[in-house]
Amino acid sequence: MSTSKNNSLRVVFMGTPDFAVGTLTKILEAGFEVVGVITAPDRPAGRGRKVQESAVKQYAIQQNLKVLQPANLKDEAFLEELKSLDANLQVVVAFRMLPKVVWQMPEYGTFNLHASLLPQYRGAAPINWAIINGESETGVTTFFIDEKIDTGSIVLQKTEKILPDDSAGTLHDRLMELGADLVVETCKQIEAGTVTRLPQDESLELKPAPKIHKNTCRIHWNASMEDIYNHIRGLSPYPGAWTQLVNDGKADQMKIFKTEMEQAEHHYNVGRLVVEKKSLKVAVKDGYISLLELQLPGKRRMQVNEVLNGLNLDKEAHLR
Repeated sequence: MSTSKNNSLRVVFMGTPDFAVGTLTKILEAGFEVVGVITAPDRPAGRGRKVQESAVKQYAIQQNLKVLQPANLKDEAFLEELKSLDANLQVVVAFRMLPKVVWQMPEYGTFNLHASLLPQYRGAAPINWAIINGESETGVTTFFIDEKIDTGSIVLQKTEKILPDDSAGTLHDRLMELGADLVVETCKQIEAGTVTRLPQDESLELKPAPKIHKNTCRIHWNASMEDIYNHIRGLSPYPGAWTQLVNDGKADQMKIFKTEMEQAEHHYNVGRLVVEKKSLKVAVKDGYISLLELQLPGKRRMQVNEVLNGLNLDKEAHLR
């Protein structure tokens, strides 16, 4: 693959959430021409069901970029409009699966940024699952799109350590920066004609990263202390790990965002809540999980000392 400077890149960018905005910003700062941005249609969100524009659309409009929001990526009118942009490269970050007619369209193909070291953690939620599974390292990958999900030839990869107290949120922010730089480097290689394609190793034992559902988020207090800790931080701040608070004969759902581990011997049943001074701990098999940030039904996210100020727990209060 080679390009010349008289035929420099004309990029169509595809993405939706905040994670993609960082990359689009870096592409523009690097001086590449972005001829169009494809993002999700506006959708009602929140309690008021107010129509919201995607983070990518909001940023693209600020930058005076042309925005397309197809409901159907195979729609003839959309395909004609996409073709008319005359892009020679498409860059995808946190978008949806593309039909072949779309990803095959540009001369230099379509590449994607994925927030893992492929082939590990293919799927919708690689950042969450890497932390949930207790990994100490992850990274970002650029790869050319093919027929299947996250299986195409790898262009570049960069690794990133997962720190013991990382949440999905803190790791997301670092990978967003790292990934944006990797996309720019990939664009430069494509423009210079120096890009390489490395097939993914299918012989490895692969760990998937499927979409997170509500059941995924439920905390199982019978698991090991470390597994519980990783589960909670891997779902923080979004969508949030949840449990049921059983107190005074009532069961209410509660979300937990930040905890600490405390190895200790105790005589409590698993899930029992223990209040000590200004701390709130959950008894687990190999010690306690100290609750630091949580959210009670109908309340905002709070530090544990704020929660204890307004919460009366009976002697048998527990989480299940």
